[in-house]
Amino acid sequence: MASQETSRTLDVAGIGFGPSNLALAIALRERGREAPNAAFFERSTSFGWHRGMLIDDATMQISFLKDLVTLRDPRSSFSFLCYLQEHGRLVDFINHQILVPSRAEFHDYLAWAAARVPEAVSYGSEVIAVRPVPGDRAVDCVELVIRDVAEPGRTRTRLARNLVLATGLQPALPDGVEPSDRVWHSSDFLHRLAELPPAPERTFTVVGAGQSAAEITNHLLGTFPDARVHAVFSRYGYSVADDSPFANRIFDPAAVDDYYLASPAVRESLMRYHGNANYSVVDLDLIKEIYRRQYQEKVAGIHRLRIANVSRVRAVAPAAAGVDGVEVQIEFLPNGDVETVNSDIVIFATGYRPADPLPLLGELADFIELDDEGMLRVDRNYRVVTSEKLTCGIYLQGATEHTHGISSSLLSMTAVRSGEIAESLCADLRHSPARAVTGALRTP
Repeated sequence: MASQETSRTLDVAGIGFGPSNLALAIALRERGREAPNAAFFERSTSFGWHRGMLIDDATMQISFLKDLVTLRDPRSSFSFLCYLQEHGRLVDFINHQILVPSRAEFHDYLAWAAARVPEAVSYGSEVIAVRPVPGDRAVDCVELVIRDVAEPGRTRTRLARNLVLATGLQPALPDGVEPSDRVWHSSDFLHRLAELPPAPERTFTVVGAGQSAAEITNHLLGTFPDARVHAVFSRYGYSVADDSPFANRIFDPAAVDDYYLASPAVRESLMRYHGNANYSVVDLDLIKEIYRRQYQEKVAGIHRLRIANVSRVRAVAPAAAGVDGVEVQIEFLPNGDVETVNSDIVIFATGYRPADPLPLLGELADFIELDDEGMLRVDRNYRVVTSEKLTCGIYLQGATEHTHGISSSLLSMTAVRSGEIAESLCADLRHSPARAVTGALRTP
Protein backbone atom coordinates (compact mmCIF):
# COMPACT_ATOMS: atom_id res chain seq x y z
CA MET A 1 0.00 0.00 0.00
CA ALA A 2 1.47 3.32 -1.07
CA SER A 3 0.60 6.80 0.13
CA GLN A 4 1.60 10.30 -0.91
CA GLU A 5 2.51 12.48 2.04
CA THR A 6 0.78 15.84 1.94
CA SER A 7 3.63 17.85 3.49
CA ARG A 8 5.38 20.39 1.30
CA THR A 9 8.23 19.58 -1.05
CA LEU A 10 11.50 19.15 0.80
CA ASP A 11 14.43 21.38 -0.02
CA VAL A 12 16.79 18.58 0.99
CA ALA A 13 16.22 14.85 1.36
CA GLY A 14 19.03 12.84 2.91
CA ILE A 15 19.28 9.11 2.31
CA GLY A 16 21.02 7.41 5.20
CA PHE A 17 21.73 8.81 8.66
CA GLY A 18 25.16 7.72 9.73
CA PRO A 19 27.83 10.18 10.90
CA SER A 20 28.04 11.99 7.54
CA ASN A 21 24.38 12.93 7.18
CA LEU A 22 24.10 13.46 10.94
CA ALA A 23 26.85 16.07 10.59
CA LEU A 24 24.96 17.60 7.66
CA ALA A 25 21.71 17.75 9.66
CA ILE A 26 23.59 19.61 12.39
CA ALA A 27 25.27 21.95 9.90
CA LEU A 28 21.91 22.82 8.34
CA ARG A 29 20.25 23.33 11.71
CA GLU A 30 23.03 25.65 12.82
CA ARG A 31 22.43 27.93 9.86
CA GLY A 32 19.48 29.29 11.82
CA ARG A 33 16.93 31.25 9.79
CA GLU A 34 18.62 30.20 6.57
CA ALA A 35 18.15 26.51 7.35
CA PRO A 36 16.30 24.70 4.54
CA ASN A 37 13.37 22.36 4.87
CA ALA A 38 15.29 19.08 5.22
CA ALA A 39 14.51 15.50 6.20
CA PHE A 40 16.65 12.38 6.44
CA PHE A 41 15.55 8.78 5.96
CA GLU A 42 17.34 5.90 7.66
CA ARG A 43 16.68 2.19 7.13
CA SER A 44 17.80 1.18 10.64
CA THR A 45 15.30 1.60 13.44
CA SER A 46 17.75 3.59 15.59
CA PHE A 47 21.08 5.33 15.24
CA GLY A 48 24.10 3.04 14.99
CA TRP A 49 27.66 3.11 13.68
CA HIS A 50 29.77 -0.04 13.21
CA ARG A 51 28.12 -1.69 16.20
CA GLY A 52 29.59 -5.05 15.23
CA MET A 53 33.12 -3.75 15.86
CA LEU A 54 32.69 -1.88 19.17
CA ILE A 55 35.28 -4.14 20.74
CA ASP A 56 36.29 -3.47 24.33
CA ASP A 57 39.40 -1.28 24.50
CA ALA A 58 39.36 -0.60 20.74
CA THR A 59 40.16 3.06 20.17
CA MET A 60 39.47 5.55 17.43
CA GLN A 61 42.23 6.24 14.93
CA ILE A 62 41.56 9.97 14.78
CA SER A 63 41.69 12.81 17.28
CA PHE A 64 38.53 13.63 19.25
CA LEU A 65 38.76 17.07 17.62
CA LYS A 66 37.76 15.45 14.33
CA ASP A 67 34.21 15.07 15.56
CA LEU A 68 30.99 16.07 13.80
CA VAL A 69 31.50 19.83 14.05
CA THR A 70 34.76 21.17 15.49
CA LEU A 71 36.75 21.62 12.27
CA ARG A 72 33.74 23.45 10.82
CA ASP A 73 32.79 25.45 13.92
CA PRO A 74 34.70 25.00 17.20
CA ARG A 75 31.91 26.90 19.00
CA SER A 76 29.22 24.34 18.17
CA SER A 77 27.32 22.78 21.06
CA PHE A 78 27.48 19.44 19.21
CA SER A 79 31.22 18.97 19.80
CA PHE A 80 32.78 16.00 21.55
CA LEU A 81 33.92 18.35 24.32
CA CYS A 82 30.33 19.51 24.89
CA TYR A 83 29.29 15.86 25.04
CA LEU A 84 31.92 15.22 27.71
CA GLN A 85 30.84 18.27 29.68
CA GLU A 86 27.19 17.22 29.62
CA HIS A 87 28.13 13.74 30.84
CA GLY A 88 30.39 15.01 33.61
CA ARG A 89 33.59 13.54 32.14
CA LEU A 90 35.41 16.55 30.70
CA VAL A 91 37.98 16.83 33.50
CA ASP A 92 38.42 13.04 33.61
CA PHE A 93 39.05 12.94 29.86
CA ILE A 94 41.63 15.72 30.13
CA ASN A 95 43.39 13.87 32.94
CA HIS A 96 43.43 10.77 30.75
CA GLN A 97 45.91 12.62 28.51
CA ILE A 98 44.83 11.03 25.25
CA LEU A 99 43.70 12.38 21.89
CA VAL A 100 41.82 9.28 20.78
CA PRO A 101 38.72 8.11 22.70
CA SER A 102 37.54 4.54 22.75
CA ARG A 103 35.35 3.49 19.87
CA ALA A 104 32.50 2.76 22.29
CA GLU A 105 32.69 6.26 23.76
CA PHE A 106 32.76 7.89 20.34
CA HIS A 107 29.73 5.86 19.32
CA ASP A 108 27.97 7.11 22.44
CA TYR A 109 28.88 10.66 21.41
CA LEU A 110 27.42 10.14 17.94
CA ALA A 111 24.21 8.70 19.42
CA TRP A 112 24.02 11.67 21.82
CA ALA A 113 24.28 14.08 18.88
CA ALA A 114 21.67 12.17 16.87
CA ALA A 115 19.26 12.25 19.82
CA ARG A 116 19.46 16.06 19.79
CA VAL A 117 18.05 16.32 16.25
CA PRO A 118 15.14 13.85 16.37
CA GLU A 119 13.03 16.09 14.15
CA ALA A 120 15.52 15.68 11.30
CA VAL A 121 15.31 11.93 10.76
CA SER A 122 12.76 9.25 10.11
CA TYR A 123 14.14 5.89 11.30
CA GLY A 124 12.87 2.57 9.96
CA SER A 125 12.41 4.24 6.58
CA GLU A 126 14.20 2.73 3.60
CA VAL A 127 14.37 4.70 0.35
CA ILE A 128 13.89 2.04 -2.31
CA ALA A 129 13.57 4.23 -5.41
CA VAL A 130 14.11 7.77 -6.66
CA ARG A 131 12.11 9.03 -9.63
CA PRO A 132 12.44 12.19 -11.71
CA VAL A 133 9.55 14.65 -11.66
CA PRO A 134 9.64 16.63 -14.94
CA GLY A 135 9.21 20.38 -14.72
CA ASP A 136 8.49 22.96 -17.41
CA ARG A 137 12.02 22.94 -18.79
CA ALA A 138 13.97 20.41 -16.73
CA VAL A 139 13.72 17.93 -13.90
CA ASP A 140 13.91 20.19 -10.85
CA CYS A 141 12.37 17.80 -8.35
CA VAL A 142 12.48 14.08 -7.51
CA GLU A 143 10.09 11.67 -5.85
CA LEU A 144 11.40 9.33 -3.18
CA VAL A 145 9.66 6.01 -2.61
CA ILE A 146 10.09 5.08 1.06
CA ARG A 147 9.38 1.66 2.51
CA ASP A 148 8.34 1.19 6.13
CA VAL A 149 10.81 -1.34 7.58
CA ALA A 150 8.31 -2.45 10.22
CA GLU A 151 5.61 -3.00 7.55
CA PRO A 152 7.44 -3.82 4.29
CA GLY A 153 4.21 -3.75 2.30
CA ARG A 154 3.64 -0.11 3.22
CA THR A 155 5.32 2.66 1.25
CA ARG A 156 5.02 6.41 1.04
CA THR A 157 6.48 9.09 -1.21
CA ARG A 158 8.11 12.47 -0.67
CA LEU A 159 9.16 15.15 -3.12
CA ALA A 160 12.55 16.87 -2.83
CA ARG A 161 14.58 19.47 -4.71
CA ASN A 162 17.94 18.09 -3.60
CA LEU A 163 19.29 14.68 -2.59
CA VAL A 164 22.22 13.89 -0.34
CA LEU A 165 23.26 10.24 -0.50
CA ALA A 166 25.15 8.83 2.48
CA THR A 167 24.40 5.15 2.14
CA GLY A 168 27.71 4.11 3.67
CA LEU A 169 30.01 1.25 2.79
CA GLN A 170 29.20 -2.33 1.89
CA PRO A 171 31.12 -5.28 3.37
CA ALA A 172 33.52 -6.77 0.85
CA LEU A 173 34.18 -10.51 0.65
CA PRO A 174 36.56 -12.30 -1.75
CA ASP A 175 35.05 -13.75 -4.91
CA GLY A 176 33.34 -17.06 -4.24
CA VAL A 177 32.93 -16.51 -0.50
CA GLU A 178 29.39 -16.38 0.84
CA PRO A 179 28.51 -15.47 4.45
CA SER A 180 26.97 -18.18 6.61
CA ASP A 181 26.62 -19.25 10.23
CA ARG A 182 30.32 -20.13 10.19
CA VAL A 183 31.64 -17.61 7.67
CA TRP A 184 31.38 -14.00 8.81
CA HIS A 185 32.40 -10.55 7.71
CA SER A 186 34.05 -8.44 10.40
CA SER A 187 31.15 -5.95 10.32
CA ASP A 188 29.01 -8.58 12.08
CA PHE A 189 31.73 -9.79 14.42
CA LEU A 190 30.33 -8.94 17.88
CA HIS A 191 26.74 -9.72 16.88
CA ARG A 192 27.65 -13.18 15.61
CA LEU A 193 30.06 -13.84 18.47
CA ALA A 194 27.28 -13.23 21.00
CA GLU A 195 25.19 -15.91 19.31
CA LEU A 196 27.78 -18.68 19.66
CA PRO A 197 26.81 -21.41 22.10
CA PRO A 198 29.29 -22.29 24.88
CA ALA A 199 32.10 -24.63 23.85
CA PRO A 200 35.29 -25.79 25.60
CA GLU A 201 37.55 -25.10 22.62
CA ARG A 202 37.20 -23.32 19.33
CA THR A 203 39.34 -22.65 16.31
CA PHE A 204 38.99 -19.37 14.48
CA THR A 205 40.51 -18.23 11.20
CA VAL A 206 40.86 -14.47 10.73
CA VAL A 207 41.57 -13.28 7.18
CA GLY A 208 43.05 -9.83 6.68
CA ALA A 209 46.01 -7.65 7.65
CA GLY A 210 44.30 -4.40 8.67
CA GLN A 211 43.19 -2.84 11.93
CA SER A 212 39.94 -4.79 12.13
CA ALA A 213 41.69 -8.12 11.56
CA ALA A 214 44.25 -7.37 14.25
CA GLU A 215 41.59 -6.20 16.72
CA ILE A 216 39.54 -9.36 16.13
CA THR A 217 42.58 -11.61 16.52
CA ASN A 218 43.58 -9.94 19.77
CA HIS A 219 40.01 -10.01 21.09
CA LEU A 220 39.57 -13.72 20.38
CA LEU A 221 42.83 -14.60 22.09
CA GLY A 222 41.86 -12.58 25.14
CA THR A 223 38.21 -13.64 25.34
CA PHE A 224 38.56 -17.39 24.69
CA PRO A 225 41.50 -18.72 26.76
CA ASP A 226 41.30 -22.14 25.10
CA ALA A 227 40.77 -20.92 21.54
CA ARG A 228 43.22 -21.31 18.69
CA VAL A 229 43.44 -18.57 16.08
CA HIS A 230 44.82 -18.73 12.54
CA ALA A 231 45.67 -15.28 11.16
CA VAL A 232 45.97 -15.33 7.37
CA PHE A 233 47.26 -12.45 5.28
CA SER A 234 49.36 -11.88 2.17
CA ARG A 235 51.89 -9.58 3.86
CA TYR A 236 54.92 -10.78 5.77
CA GLY A 237 53.57 -9.19 8.92
CA TYR A 238 51.15 -6.56 10.14
CA SER A 239 52.15 -3.16 8.72
CA VAL A 240 52.20 -0.05 10.88
CA ALA A 241 49.71 2.74 10.18
CA ASP A 242 51.59 5.92 9.32
CA ASP A 243 50.01 8.50 11.62
CA SER A 244 53.04 10.77 11.77
CA PRO A 245 52.32 14.53 11.67
CA PHE A 246 53.42 15.21 8.11
CA ALA A 247 51.80 12.10 6.64
CA ASN A 248 48.55 12.99 8.41
CA ARG A 249 48.32 16.10 6.24
CA ILE A 250 46.76 13.87 3.59
CA PHE A 251 43.62 14.13 5.75
CA ASP A 252 43.71 17.94 5.95
CA PRO A 253 40.89 19.91 4.28
CA ALA A 254 43.46 21.58 2.01
CA ALA A 255 44.55 18.16 0.74
CA VAL A 256 41.09 17.70 -0.77
CA ASP A 257 41.62 20.79 -2.93
CA ASP A 258 45.04 19.55 -3.99
CA TYR A 259 43.70 16.12 -4.92
CA TYR A 260 40.66 17.50 -6.72
CA LEU A 261 42.77 19.79 -8.92
CA ALA A 262 45.50 17.21 -9.60
CA SER A 263 45.98 15.24 -12.79
CA PRO A 264 45.07 11.53 -12.82
CA ALA A 265 48.77 10.63 -12.58
CA VAL A 266 49.29 12.79 -9.49
CA ARG A 267 46.13 11.43 -7.89
CA GLU A 268 47.36 7.89 -8.41
CA SER A 269 50.74 8.69 -6.90
CA LEU A 270 49.16 10.34 -3.84
CA MET A 271 47.03 7.28 -3.20
CA ARG A 272 50.06 5.04 -3.64
CA TYR A 273 52.25 7.10 -1.34
CA HIS A 274 49.71 7.53 1.44
CA GLY A 275 47.62 4.37 1.31
CA ASN A 276 49.50 3.17 4.39
CA ALA A 277 47.84 5.95 6.37
CA ASN A 278 44.50 4.16 6.10
CA TYR A 279 44.41 0.85 4.22
CA SER A 280 45.53 -2.57 5.53
CA VAL A 281 47.55 -1.07 8.36
CA VAL A 282 47.48 -1.46 12.14
CA ASP A 283 48.25 0.76 15.12
CA LEU A 284 51.74 0.06 16.44
CA ASP A 285 50.57 -0.52 20.02
CA LEU A 286 48.20 -3.26 18.87
CA ILE A 287 50.90 -4.92 16.79
CA LYS A 288 53.18 -4.96 19.82
CA GLU A 289 50.40 -6.39 22.01
CA ILE A 290 49.73 -9.29 19.63
CA TYR A 291 53.45 -10.01 19.34
CA ARG A 292 53.85 -9.84 23.13
CA ARG A 293 50.96 -12.24 23.63
CA GLN A 294 52.29 -14.71 21.09
CA TYR A 295 55.81 -14.60 22.51
CA GLN A 296 54.70 -15.10 26.12
CA GLU A 297 52.62 -18.08 25.08
CA LYS A 298 55.62 -19.57 23.28
CA VAL A 299 57.63 -19.17 26.47
CA ALA A 300 54.89 -21.09 28.29
CA GLY A 301 54.83 -23.77 25.59
CA ILE A 302 51.43 -22.69 24.29
CA HIS A 303 50.78 -22.19 20.60
CA ARG A 304 47.29 -20.71 20.27
CA LEU A 305 48.10 -18.10 17.60
CA ARG A 306 49.41 -19.26 14.27
CA ILE A 307 50.19 -16.62 11.67
CA ALA A 308 50.01 -17.77 8.05
CA ASN A 309 51.80 -14.84 6.41
CA VAL A 310 52.54 -14.38 2.72
CA SER A 311 49.44 -16.50 2.23
CA ARG A 312 45.92 -16.29 0.94
CA VAL A 313 42.69 -18.20 1.39
CA ARG A 314 41.98 -20.08 -1.82
CA ALA A 315 38.64 -21.55 -0.81
CA VAL A 316 36.31 -22.19 2.10
CA ALA A 317 33.86 -25.07 2.19
CA PRO A 318 31.83 -27.00 4.75
CA ALA A 319 33.86 -29.66 6.50
CA ALA A 320 33.52 -33.30 5.53
CA ALA A 321 30.42 -35.22 6.60
CA GLY A 322 30.35 -35.86 10.32
CA VAL A 323 32.83 -33.06 11.07
CA ASP A 324 31.73 -29.66 12.31
CA GLY A 325 33.30 -26.52 10.98
CA VAL A 326 34.72 -25.12 7.77
CA GLU A 327 37.61 -26.36 5.67
CA VAL A 328 39.91 -23.48 4.75
CA GLN A 329 42.43 -23.90 1.95
CA ILE A 330 45.44 -21.68 2.63
CA GLU A 331 48.00 -21.14 -0.12
CA PHE A 332 51.57 -20.15 0.76
CA LEU A 333 52.30 -17.66 -2.01
CA PRO A 334 56.08 -18.10 -2.45
CA ASN A 335 55.83 -21.74 -3.57
CA GLY A 336 52.12 -22.36 -4.07
CA ASP A 337 51.85 -25.05 -1.39
CA VAL A 338 48.28 -25.47 -0.14
CA GLU A 339 47.33 -26.51 3.37
CA THR A 340 43.80 -27.30 4.51
CA VAL A 341 42.85 -26.39 8.08
CA ASN A 342 39.57 -26.90 9.88
CA SER A 343 38.02 -23.95 11.70
CA ASP A 344 34.83 -23.56 13.64
CA ILE A 345 34.50 -19.98 12.43
CA VAL A 346 36.11 -18.03 9.58
CA ILE A 347 36.07 -14.22 9.83
CA PHE A 348 36.89 -12.12 6.79
CA ALA A 349 38.19 -8.69 7.83
CA THR A 350 38.53 -7.81 4.17
CA GLY A 351 37.23 -4.27 4.23
CA TYR A 352 34.43 -2.45 2.51
CA ARG A 353 33.56 -0.92 -0.82
CA PRO A 354 31.54 2.24 -1.48
CA ALA A 355 27.89 1.71 -2.26
CA ASP A 356 27.18 2.41 -5.94
CA PRO A 357 24.61 5.24 -6.02
CA LEU A 358 23.45 4.60 -9.59
CA PRO A 359 21.07 1.66 -8.94
CA LEU A 360 19.15 3.68 -6.36
CA LEU A 361 18.99 6.73 -8.63
CA GLY A 362 17.25 4.73 -11.35
CA GLU A 363 16.13 6.93 -14.25
CA LEU A 364 18.15 9.84 -12.89
CA ALA A 365 21.27 8.00 -14.04
CA ASP A 366 20.38 9.02 -17.60
CA PHE A 367 21.14 12.65 -16.67
CA ILE A 368 24.44 11.98 -14.87
CA GLU A 369 27.78 12.64 -16.55
CA LEU A 370 30.63 10.11 -16.35
CA ASP A 371 34.37 10.65 -16.79
CA ASP A 372 36.65 8.80 -19.20
CA GLU A 373 36.98 5.93 -16.70
CA GLY A 374 33.23 5.50 -16.39
CA MET A 375 33.19 7.08 -12.92
CA LEU A 376 30.74 9.71 -11.72
CA ARG A 377 31.81 13.28 -12.36
CA VAL A 378 31.54 15.23 -9.11
CA ASP A 379 32.20 18.92 -8.51
CA ARG A 380 34.32 20.27 -5.67
CA ASN A 381 31.27 20.66 -3.40
CA TYR A 382 30.40 16.95 -3.75
CA ARG A 383 27.55 17.60 -6.18
CA VAL A 384 27.20 15.12 -9.03
CA VAL A 385 27.63 16.75 -12.42
CA THR A 386 24.48 16.35 -14.52
CA SER A 387 23.11 17.55 -17.83
CA GLU A 388 21.10 20.77 -18.02
CA LYS A 389 17.95 18.68 -18.15
CA LEU A 390 18.36 17.89 -14.43
CA THR A 391 18.55 20.85 -12.07
CA CYS A 392 17.77 18.87 -8.93
CA GLY A 393 20.99 18.61 -6.93
CA ILE A 394 22.50 15.20 -6.11
CA TYR A 395 25.23 15.26 -3.46
CA LEU A 396 27.43 12.37 -2.35
CA GLN A 397 28.84 11.67 1.08
CA GLY A 398 31.17 8.87 0.12
CA ALA A 399 31.87 7.20 -3.23
CA THR A 400 34.07 10.20 -4.18
CA GLU A 401 37.55 8.87 -3.49
CA HIS A 402 38.34 9.10 -7.20
CA THR A 403 37.69 12.86 -7.15
CA HIS A 404 38.27 13.99 -3.55
CA GLY A 405 40.92 11.61 -2.28
CA ILE A 406 41.56 9.22 0.56
CA SER A 407 39.46 11.10 3.14
CA SER A 408 36.28 11.25 1.05
CA SER A 409 34.38 8.80 3.26
CA LEU A 410 36.38 9.12 6.49
CA LEU A 411 35.47 10.81 9.75
CA SER A 412 38.51 13.07 9.38
CA MET A 413 36.65 15.26 6.88
CA THR A 414 33.08 14.81 8.12
CA ALA A 415 32.69 18.22 9.76
CA VAL A 416 34.25 20.17 6.90
CA ARG A 417 32.57 18.15 4.16
CA SER A 418 29.12 18.56 5.71
CA GLY A 419 29.70 22.30 6.01
CA GLU A 420 30.70 22.58 2.36
CA ILE A 421 27.63 20.64 1.25
CA ALA A 422 25.39 22.74 3.49
CA GLU A 423 26.82 25.95 2.04
CA SER A 424 26.36 24.69 -1.53
CA LEU A 425 22.77 23.61 -0.83
CA CYS A 426 21.84 26.93 0.73
CA ALA A 427 23.54 28.92 -2.04
CA ASP A 428 21.61 27.00 -4.71
CA LEU A 429 18.34 27.35 -2.83
CA ARG A 430 18.81 31.10 -2.39
CA HIS A 431 18.85 31.40 -6.16
CA SER A 432 15.97 29.00 -6.75
CA PRO A 433 12.72 30.76 -7.66
CA ALA A 434 10.71 27.72 -6.54
CA ARG A 435 11.91 27.90 -2.95
CA ALA A 436 11.11 30.16 -0.03
CA VAL A 437 13.35 30.01 3.03
CA THR A 438 11.54 28.19 5.82
CA GLY A 439 13.93 29.02 8.64
CA ALA A 440 14.09 25.60 10.34
CA LEU A 441 14.41 21.90 9.86
CA ARG A 442 11.00 20.34 9.59
CA THR A 443 9.73 17.04 10.90
CA PRO A 444 10.15 14.35 8.19
